[in-house]
Amino acid sequence: MMLMFMIMLFPASAFAAGAAGSPAGENLLWLALILMSARLFAPLAQRIGFPAVLGELLLGVALGNMPLLGITFFAMIAHDPLIAFIAELGVIVLLLQIGLETKLKDLVAVGPRALSVGVIGIVMPFLLGAWVVGPWLLPGKDINAYLFLGATLSATSVGITGRVFRDMGKLDLPAARIVLGAAVIDDVLGLVILAVVSSLVSIGTVSAGAVSLILAKAVLFLGGSIGIGRLIAPWTSQSLARLDAGPSMLFAQVLSTALALSWLAHVMGLAPIIGAFAAGLLFEPVFLHRFERPAIVREIEPLLPMDLPAGEPGLESGLAGRLRAILATHTGHQHEHLIEPIGYFFVPVFFVLTGMQVDLQTLADPSVLAIGLGVTAAAVVGKLVAGLAAGREAGAWLVGWGMVPRGEVGLIFAMTGRQLGVMSEAMFSVIVIMVILTTLITPPVLSHLLKSRHPKGTSHGARS
Repeated sequence: MMLMFMIMLFPASAFAAGAAGSPAGENLLWLALILMSARLFAPLAQRIGFPAVLGELLLGVALGNMPLLGITFFAMIAHDPLIAFIAELGVIVLLLQIGLETKLKDLVAVGPRALSVGVIGIVMPFLLGAWVVGPWLLPGKDINAYLFLGATLSATSVGITGRVFRDMGKLDLPAARIVLGAAVIDDVLGLVILAVVSSLVSIGTVSAGAVSLILAKAVLFLGGSIGIGRLIAPWTSQSLARLDAGPSMLFAQVLSTALALSWLAHVMGLAPIIGAFAAGLLFEPVFLHRFERPAIVREIEPLLPMDLPAGEPGLESGLAGRLRAILATHTGHQHEHLIEPIGYFFVPVFFVLTGMQVDLQTLADPSVLAIGLGVTAAAVVGKLVAGLAAGREAGAWLVGWGMVPRGEVGLIFAMTGRQLGVMSEAMFSVIVIMVILTTLITPPVLSHLLKSRHPKGTSHGARS
């Protein structure tokens, strides 16, 4: 509230004058506004039964549509390149955190089901968009427009779903692991579809060699980064710990690995978040045992009594045992705890900025809104059908809804189509409506399904 009051006191010219002498300028104000407002909106959403991420998304929607009320002060945030970069870092940090909390063996265990979900989750929405709802609801368009509509419907934004699972402490569920694995597959196959459709529009033909190259790069990156990375991670950790066994070195190793692999994924034409997720899978606690234990562990452990002889457990022994288990958890998850604070800074920026891309004016035309609702229904059905491949025991509905949000990925696909001159403004508005609805309805639906299916107990505790 105080921040908003300060903004009202100072005219925009004052901010502009202050920005002239600093490269950061009013970005400092934007970040302060986003961070504090996000922390206010998130608990409000949680109090009415919705996940925190929905509060951040809705905050972004509110800020992004202030010009409709005649307030243009916040309009610059959505187009600021520095804020956009920080938001990109936010989703990279989020996927790194999810990777750190995911065991590779658990991900491999659901591999066949994740593959099935991922493939169906690409093929089914693509077919529905390109050959069913496209020609039916938007008749008279060029075939290339329908192909781009199908490609956009096939996209998946794992950041939103991953945040919901993580906030509720449910990343250890089979459904969460299937969604994560399927989302990686979707990113790869979605990239292939986008490349094929773009090639058809640009030059009229598709090269089998180009498609094979994309697939080969994806397989090479994932296999190489995870396979080779896990082989050298113990050695690099040991070498770095010899130089400095403190938490700063451990933090630098984990974060720099994520940034490097994100960059490498980008260079190879893949989504940077794939690199961040792969980096998270590299660091098993056993690889990091040469680093210093957390300070709280080193301070408390000497105060605990030695184990009592057999037959004399006593209350003290039980308490000591529980404390030792807690300290062991702190030691094993130290690298996750070190990354957590920067997540508090970067991650909300990503979700607020994603919400700011939502233009509520697209909902003003009843005919466009009706068509958008039809396309949204097809987008949801396509992913729910994919969820069936996960099996009932894993939670087919959970997996299906976990694949529903299109978020920023859907917008990127749509923007590509518009830049190529394939999509009309009406079709683009329809896609924006679909992206808005799939992004906003998924968090509360997932939250409800998780609470009803797994009402008690979590592995990592709920996060906010």
